[in-house]
Amino acid sequence: MAVALSTRERLDRLFKQRIVIFDGSMGVMLQHKGLSDEEFRGERFRNHPKPLRNNSDVLCLTQPDLVTQVHREYLEAGADIITTNTFTATRVSQADYGLEDFAYEMNLEGARLARKAADKFENRFVAGSLGPTNVTLSLSPRVDDPSYRDVTFDELKDGYAEAARALREGGVDFLLIETVFDTLNSKAAIAAVKEVAPELPLFVSMTVVDRSGRNLSGQTVEAFWTSVEHAQPFAAGINCSLGATEMRPYIAAMSRVAPVYVFCYPNAGLPNAFGGYDEEPPTTSRLLKEFAEAGYLNAAGGCCGTGPEHIRQIRAAVEHIEAREVPDRVERTSFSGLEPFEIGPDSGFVVVGERTNVTGSIRFRRLIEGGDFTGAVQVALEQVRGGANLLDVNMDADLLDSEAAMVRFLNLIATEPEIARIPIMVDSSKWTVLEAGLKCVQGKGVCNSISLKGGEESFLQQARLVREYGAAAVVMAFDELGQADTIERKVDICSRASTRTSCRSRQESRSTRPTRRISSRRPGRSRSASRVCTSQAASRTSPFPSAATTASARRSTPPSSITRSARAWTWASSTPDS
Repeated sequence: MAVALSTRERLDRLFKQRIVIFDGSMGVMLQHKGLSDEEFRGERFRNHPKPLRNNSDVLCLTQPDLVTQVHREYLEAGADIITTNTFTATRVSQADYGLEDFAYEMNLEGARLARKAADKFENRFVAGSLGPTNVTLSLSPRVDDPSYRDVTFDELKDGYAEAARALREGGVDFLLIETVFDTLNSKAAIAAVKEVAPELPLFVSMTVVDRSGRNLSGQTVEAFWTSVEHAQPFAAGINCSLGATEMRPYIAAMSRVAPVYVFCYPNAGLPNAFGGYDEEPPTTSRLLKEFAEAGYLNAAGGCCGTGPEHIRQIRAAVEHIEAREVPDRVERTSFSGLEPFEIGPDSGFVVVGERTNVTGSIRFRRLIEGGDFTGAVQVALEQVRGGANLLDVNMDADLLDSEAAMVRFLNLIATEPEIARIPIMVDSSKWTVLEAGLKCVQGKGVCNSISLKGGEESFLQQARLVREYGAAAVVMAFDELGQADTIERKVDICSRASTRTSCRSRQESRSTRPTRRISSRRPGRSRSASRVCTSQAASRTSPFPSAATTASARRSTPPSSITRSARAWTWASSTPDS
């Protein structure tokens, strides 16, 4: 008797067979219906105090037949995947309409409508849409206060979790975090999805806002992939953006760096003066055919301005073209700010700027304690201009609200592109400060540090959260008995940390990667603190950081740096300055 395939296995089989077809725009199709505010309201929200016109997601509750009709038109046009009408169905986005309390129901009904439509066709799939919301965690809406944010990471995560739970209950096959204009928003969505629906395959898609090839929060395609790779997405892609004409170099970049299936569903060109889209189906399909012939695509579809005829012609255009071959994963230690940063055999000397550390810089401490965050940002800028590859930020001072200072400073430097382009190392001896900092970093940074000092359960929980926030980690060579004081103790503790995370990884992940374990100790360093310097890249598919490299450090050593030799990393930090 044949064994039924899981949804993931069915998707994988389809993606291996041919280029898969997404649907097109839902919002544009609904707008073409010309509905009045009364029709958006329906009977249910007839007396609602705010206008609801153009709130497409509420139509899942008030005009379900229209939503079903759009799904059916795309399925008839040949779409393998239809997307739920839930792009803005989160509490944060629906608050503009006063409908935040109906977000769960919108997602539930949106999923049920798509599921019912798809089930009338053979081997079709439903993607649960999780849009970017109308807020950004990486940028301030206030010109006079760059550190201000409209919403917190936890608030956004909770909203995404509510939506994801409802989409799962409604029967979607996978979740689609789409149109990512702020990578930190997407990291909140990823954390939510992994918490409430870890069994569902995940697709992640960014949007490029101009010809610089960056999203709104400033990340390049390569930096975006490095930032979200911890989610182990089934597929990654680019949607919306500039239209297919301008998208080619960016989908080529995604195809080059992402060792997963890659998809693209562009707008029908750039919007015209009236906000509409003029690109006809033959043009969109021809451009996507060129992408497919170049070997960039595993899936294609349409975004704003596209309709069923676009999808029909896209399917016909790519029907006989072989799907992109997924490349092997390249094992390299990778981090990202606005731009990617890799450490490989040819990297040589790697520098960590530690003047933005209240325990290592008297000047920086005075600025922070005096409330002069503008001056503190200048210190960070000096570190970057001085050649720092990563920026270490520490706010551990007795009379300082370390969490508040960490959040404020990281929010400030996130708005400074020259600083934000490099990865951030969040440095603290307090887990609450580390966690607060990691929630402010849109790129793949470093958590400095965690250890076995509090026992294995605490260590594994912190490691799991570091992974959830998309960071690498420094693991201190401490255990329940204290600091490692001999080579044997260092090796034992580091081996134990590596073994425990790797063991748990095999239980929770489909695949694991080998761990490099290198031991070293710098001679002549009294009162040194032993560390394990870790990157997720050493075990990219593991849910936890792996113990990768041991090193010794002392706060009062020569200029800030990490030096990589053939067999060791040596950590050196800044001398206190005046």
